[in-house]
Amino acid sequence: MNIAQNVFIISSSVAISAPAFAADYLTDIQAQKIIFSKADKFVKVNIELNDDQLDSIKSKSGVRQRTKKPLIWKAEIKGEALGYFFVDEVIGKHEYITYALGINTKGETIGIEIMSYRETHGGEVKDSNWRSKFVGKKITDPFKLDVDVPNISGATLSCRNVLDGVKRLLVLHEMVKNG
Repeated sequence: MNIAQNVFIISSSVAISAPAFAADYLTDIQAQKIIFSKADKFVKVNIELNDDQLDSIKSKSGVRQRTKKPLIWKAEIKGEALGYFFVDEVIGKHEYITYALGINTKGETIGIEIMSYRETHGGEVKDSNWRSKFVGKKITDPFKLDVDVPNISGATLSCRNVLDGVKRLLVLHEMVKNG
């Protein structure tokens, strides 16, 4: 074997043995069915936010809306609105956390599902007991870590950023609902 072959074998084995931490748990459709189990239809809401709307979201939520074209569906049953379903991403410590959020017609969160988690630590945010603390949250709630949603030791950044993301989506929901 020559040096080039040895380098290829060594680099290939390193690449193959490198641990993978990303995990996908749910698709959009699966998350929709979990959060809005009674819905018989999901209608994609195609909006493009302008700069004033982005500024308004940041001003009201304290968090910047990164995308001008958020992923939103209106959940319906027999033509009646049940609420809105959002797919969003927030940064964990280093990587993005993809989650889904359902908000009913009263502006209350009805469920949150972690769809993809890419961090090496902090995956406890997938725990249903922790996620249940978001149910019933409204835009008027304080959205303070350890005040209305508990912190998870070792997952503080993931907890805080998911909490901030939910607040931002509640602001976005108001904007969508009000046209």
